[in-house]
Amino acid sequence: MKSTHIILLTLISILMNTIPTQAQNAQNPKYVLAIHGGAGTILKKNMTDSLEKAYIDVLTASLQAGYAVIQEGRSSLDAVEAAIYVMEDSPLFNAGKGAVFTNQGKNELDAAIMDGGTLKAGAVAGVTTIRNPIVAARAVMDKSEHVMMVGKGAEEFARQAGLTIVDPQYFWTKARWDGLQRALERDKERMELDHDDQQAFLPPYKDEKFGTVGCVALDKAGNLAAGTSTGGMTNKKFGRVGDAPIIGAGTYANNATVAISCTGWGEFFIRAVAAYNVSAKMQYGKMDVHQASKEVIAEIGKMGGDGGMIAIDKNGEVAMPFNTEGMYRGTVTADGKITVEIYKEPKN
Repeated sequence: MKSTHIILLTLISILMNTIPTQAQNAQNPKYVLAIHGGAGTILKKNMTDSLEKAYIDVLTASLQAGYAVIQEGRSSLDAVEAAIYVMEDSPLFNAGKGAVFTNQGKNELDAAIMDGGTLKAGAVAGVTTIRNPIVAARAVMDKSEHVMMVGKGAEEFARQAGLTIVDPQYFWTKARWDGLQRALERDKERMELDHDDQQAFLPPYKDEKFGTVGCVALDKAGNLAAGTSTGGMTNKKFGRVGDAPIIGAGTYANNATVAISCTGWGEFFIRAVAAYNVSAKMQYGKMDVHQASKEVIAEIGKMGGDGGMIAIDKNGEVAMPFNTEGMYRGTVTADGKITVEIYKEPKN
């Protein structure tokens, strides 16, 4: 009896030391999905209660859509696509229906998706008639031998793949059109002041470069995925493409490390190879996801760029660093707890 008693005590001790307590789980929850809806000068004082609620509602719906996929036992790729689809269909975000206008008064959309298990990826850029670019990016990955397709070719591929094609007028919204008119007027004023005929090369005003939606996910099989979709930069010129559809810059996923989706001034994220850089710091520098992502955003800041990113590592740990006044963002844990945030956290 004595030996049996000792064995039982030993087993209890092992279990107590290996199974996390409820308090530990509350402190370190396992996340399965994170999203962002863009970064920029997002201030509480500039937000009406109704608009804030509208943002929270769509972000919540996006998280719910992605979480439902995970709960069904489907892939992280499916979850990423489902979550981004919801945000693409909302005029609140600079992606899909809410895309900003180029200098020529067009909506040109970019998107990418990546599978952390296989390192396969798909992307589209500069498309004007595909209702949901994230679906097109997934089709490029699944139904072609390519990684990226652009412009008319991408649109023809999407049409042949049976994706929903719309008239470009579908993407027109008054808020985005008014934003372009303000940008054009400022450009005109700057050109008249500069007298150097270099108006086309002037840097964008703050927040004309922000937007983008993204999602990172970890499914029940342990596979990571990342996706990003954007309308780009207000008043962008000359076929400009940002970081969102560029694998390793704005979007990256690798089961060995992390899944990343970025938002911000794309040129800097491209130059920093931001998304892959986080993975590299984790793999080769042995950093955790918080340290690695924070360092990359700090490096971008030193270069003169701003924005943010969402990251989920192979263990379900989430990081969401940004160097702007706010970033639309949200998470959902394995047990279904949803959290949505918008503004910068106050300093202690």
